[in-house]
Amino acid sequence: MPPTATWRVRPARHADRAFILGLVPRLAEGFPLPAWRSAGEVTRAETASLDAALQAMPAGAELLVAESADHEPAGFVYLEQQLDYFRRPHGHVSILAVATKVEGQGVGRLLLKAAERWTRDMGLGLLTLNVFANNDRARSVYERLGYAAETLRYVKTL
Repeated sequence: MPPTATWRVRPARHADRAFILGLVPRLAEGFPLPAWRSAGEVTRAETASLDAALQAMPAGAELLVAESADHEPAGFVYLEQQLDYFRRPHGHVSILAVATKVEGQGVGRLLLKAAERWTRDMGLGLLTLNVFANNDRARSVYERLGYAAETLRYVKTL
């Protein structure tokens, strides 16, 4: 893969479907999931969300793909406009995934910068995302880029 500087971010196309859905299993890999979540559950939910967006993009949403200069896809980010608990509209990174072969090469950072631009272009001053508590690698990336925890969700299985 070429250096990050030669990559670009563009809107997803229907032709990206196989690449995007092919990355979904990565969302449950490389860290211990909570005991009450399974990799299959995560994969099914994320696949359903992305498949629906690829069929008909919801209003206030965007799906972006990072690709190399030779048009090889490297990752994607699915963005939505949401209201937080305090009724404040904001941009939200619903799903972000990077191909294994380019992990650690700045593609995630590039996609987050594109998410920030999209959020500003939507006239919103806040960008949020969720991350599993045990996903230390992703949390580290987000914190290096200036994201900070706001609330913590606690779960008790019954």
